[in-house]
Amino acid sequence: MLVHICCSVDSHFFLKRLREDFPDETLTAFFYDPNIHPYSEYSLRLLDVKRSCRKLGVKLIEGPYDFEVWLDAVKGYEREPEKGMRCEICFDRRFEISAKKAGELGEKRMTTTLLVSPKKSQEQLLKTGRRVAADYGVEFVYVDYRSSGGTQLQQQVSKKEALYRQNYCGCLYALAQQREQQKMPAAELFSPICSSILPASVEERLNMYEKRLSIEDKGGNYRIFRHKFMNYRLKYGWVKQKGEILPSHILPYSYMKRRRCKGKTEYIEDGLGRLLREEILLLTLERYNRLISADYSCIRELIYAPPSFEEDLKVRDYLGMGARDISPVIILERIPEGSLEVCIDSEIYPDVREKLVVM
Repeated sequence: MLVHICCSVDSHFFLKRLREDFPDETLTAFFYDPNIHPYSEYSLRLLDVKRSCRKLGVKLIEGPYDFEVWLDAVKGYEREPEKGMRCEICFDRRFEISAKKAGELGEKRMTTTLLVSPKKSQEQLLKTGRRVAADYGVEFVYVDYRSSGGTQLQQQVSKKEALYRQNYCGCLYALAQQREQQKMPAAELFSPICSSILPASVEERLNMYEKRLSIEDKGGNYRIFRHKFMNYRLKYGWVKQKGEILPSHILPYSYMKRRRCKGKTEYIEDGLGRLLREEILLLTLERYNRLISADYSCIRELIYAPPSFEEDLKVRDYLGMGARDISPVIILERIPEGSLEVCIDSEIYPDVREKLVVM
């Protein structure tokens, strides 16, 4: 039987139950999920599915990540709610490719771990699954592992096996709607031009779960803890003088309620100055280099290859700022005389971060 896989939280429990109910079937897992975005999130879910299938001894095949094809398929349905037409179109595409794969492998039956997801409509999945499977001469196997306490048992299995528990279904449109309802930024979609790893980002989690695999392979012990903290994302920002953009680097946790302001510069001493509005602190690149023991030759170089988020944040400590300080700190090649216009559009919000602790 070919089993379409969506994520390890669903698949681990689902595959175990399938083995109990279909002991004579050889299960083949098929990970085909071009709806998952960004690609780092796709990679993270695939990584954990590989770990799960290895634990269960189930063969896993990865399908193509044809995200552009998926985008074209759901065009016009971007604002559909969860369980709406966009989901049905999404199922169509994923089931079609799964049914084709089943045919290539000589499998007569197929099913999907989406059936165990509490966020999906079983009726919708059953209707689409049977229709698509029939078109390709395959039987769609429907099972209900959610009722009679199945969802609670699934969560227990997920916790026991330390599976990666994603907090959105995977689709960027559903993610945007979910974060809008939560009044939170869709931080998963932030991608700095420098490719630096941001706190509580998908990339940070991917690195952590890769490290977890390495620890397990060596027989080591670990724990994954979750903690709350105040996160930060810079949407965009710039500094202008007389209408011209000045190269600048904005430190983490720089925040302005009004987003834009104008003010005169005041040079203090030793590469340190300020703008006489919004408590904005100005640093020359030379002073910044001394504080972090770096040798950046220009702001452009700093923008495209900055230090880590944590190292950048230490500059606030070096300047005597407290942990709760959100005054804007801007690095310039020099502190110009006269007036500057500054724009900083950023968000500071409560978030949850995972930490890997080696025991």
